Amino acid sequence: MSENVVTKQLPADLKTFTFDELRAFCTEKLNLPRFRSDQLFQWIYQKQASSFEEMTNLPADLRVRLAELAVLHKAECVKEQRSADGTIKALFELHDGHRVEAVLIPEFFDDGVADRLTVCISSQVGCMFGCSFCATGMMGYFRNLSIGEIADQAIHMDAIARETFGKRINNIVYMGMGEPLHNYKAVMHSAAAICHKLGLGLSPKRITISTVGLTKQIRQMADENQPYRLAISLHAASDDKRNRIMPINESLDLKSLEEAVRYYHQKTEKDLTYEYLLFDEFNDTKEDAALLARIAGWAPSKVNIIMYNNVAGVTLQRAREHRLNSFLAELTKRRVLATVRRSRGDDIDAGCGQLAIREGAEIGKTIAGKKG
Repeated sequence: MSENVVTKQLPADLKTFTFDELRAFCTEKLNLPRFRSDQLFQWIYQKQASSFEEMTNLPADLRVRLAELAVLHKAECVKEQRSADGTIKALFELHDGHRVEAVLIPEFFDDGVADRLTVCISSQVGCMFGCSFCATGMMGYFRNLSIGEIADQAIHMDAIARETFGKRINNIVYMGMGEPLHNYKAVMHSAAAICHKLGLGLSPKRITISTVGLTKQIRQMADENQPYRLAISLHAASDDKRNRIMPINESLDLKSLEEAVRYYHQKTEKDLTYEYLLFDEFNDTKEDAALLARIAGWAPSKVNIIMYNNVAGVTLQRAREHRLNSFLAELTKRRVLATVRRSRGDDIDAGCGQLAIREGAEIGKTIAGKKG
């Protein structure tokens, strides 16, 4: 004789909802008018409420009902490091004990006043794709972050920027832990929450989303006409070298990336950025520069040459200055628009994943299907 099993419905985490999903929840579950869902969204993403009790412009009985039906899982900052160069790194603990990082990178006027304030945020706990130079890649992949867990990082770092430098952040890059386009929905909707007038109100043009080259999702961004900027983490300009440091290239090679990039530009008419970590005596020759120039010609673009934050256990090292200069000269000769991003926060482990690994992170899944 079978028995009826009653399954208790778990409270909904409102910070996993998109704006429209939150509105639907308020309408269907609570029979609320639209302005109430707007208030709730503002409390979550602009005022960063940790509990419904804090939402003082909501009726008391509604706050009680919300507490019965829903939760607000917040990414809590548990550690902060500050570099001599002004870089600030924060370690966030999630509700399940996992940890991720965000970095605030200031640039200064000559008189020492903060100019550009950029926040680098994470989109996953660890990363599936196992790039050999990346501390996060050593962790493996555990899970995606929710919309709220991603946005929490930006909102918290904005508060730090205002407290430390007297002004708000003006740029966000999805270049922290994880592959953003592997967590496509949450990344796009977290960016939308950040840009919303009831969030941080940041312009979509101030948000850059980076990818190792997930071609399907690059095309999806184009088809959806996502307003954010696209950056490609290239790091090598030939299939041979890219295969050696980025396992994703074995299945999504430069030919497939070229097709996706050309499609993206054809659909959106937007330019893009190539991120290129310069490694000493690996990808920093004149021949590498010539190949990179050819890639830069796929669509209107610029190249960010990044001086690597050396990571313990990684044999690849930051290119020496004379090799950087030679590489840049070759790019200039070939009319490539290139800038150099100097390493920041060396004294605080600012390379993505370094602090989380030091704090005892386990090893998760990798693109090869292995577990550490």
